[in-house]
Order: sequence, then structure tokens, then C-alpha cells
Amino acid sequence: MGKLENLVLLAEDELTQYSTDARKIEKLRQKIGLLVPMAEQTQIKQTLQAEMPTDPISKIIENQRQAVALPFWGIAGLGLLLGISFSQPLDFIATAAGGAIAFKVQQLGWQLQAKRLVLQTLEEIESSLKENR
Repeated sequence: MGKLENLVLLAEDELTQYSTDARKIEKLRQKIGLLVPMAEQTQIKQTLQAEMPTDPISKIIENQRQAVALPFWGIAGLGLLLGISFSQPLDFIATAAGGAIAFKVQQLGWQLQAKRLVLQTLEEIESSLKENR
């Protein structure tokens, strides 16, 4: 696993904590400072900037992943309800498809948010180094 993937996993771990973005960045900043040399930090930052999608749908998924996934969870629940109540096995396809899509949307949003947190942290490190010079 590369350093970028490790940093994204660290950011995902920070996202699970209930705290402000500034606190998450500060905690992640300490970890990045210990794990990644400065030369690699700039390389990782450039890689992340190139990887981050710029289309509006991805930005919506990043910022509102739960709201985007909610209709698909509804489709999954409705398929389950109709499949059980009307004894229609084909309705279970809607359950499986809706649940899978909702899960993937949430997973994609979570990863995008973690990458954005790493990018913000790297930018914060870079700006603090420029201020100290």
C-alpha cells in the first residue's frame, strides 16, 4: 500500500471522530509530518489535485453523500416490502440493486471526503511553512 493510500486511510479514521475540521486537520497534520517527508508531501499533493474530480455530481456526492444515497436506500426498502408482501421474487432485485448503489455512493463520498481532508492538510502544512520562512 502506497503512502497516499495510507494517508487516505488515516483521514478516513479522522472522519469517524466527532470534531471540527480544524481539529481533524491538526491531528492529521501531526501524523503526516511523522510519516511523509516534505518532498513526498508535495508530490502527494500534486497527485491528489490531479485525482480529485471536478464535475458537479462528484462534488455533490462528496458534500452530501447521505442525501444522495437516501433515495437508493428507499428503493431497497420498497423492493423488500413489496417482495415480501406480494410474494414477488423479482422485487428483491430492486432491494439488491438499490442497496448496492446506495452503499457504493456512500463509499465513494467517504473516500472523496477523506482525500479532500488530506489535500486540505497538505495545503495547511505548505502554507505554514511559507509563513515561517
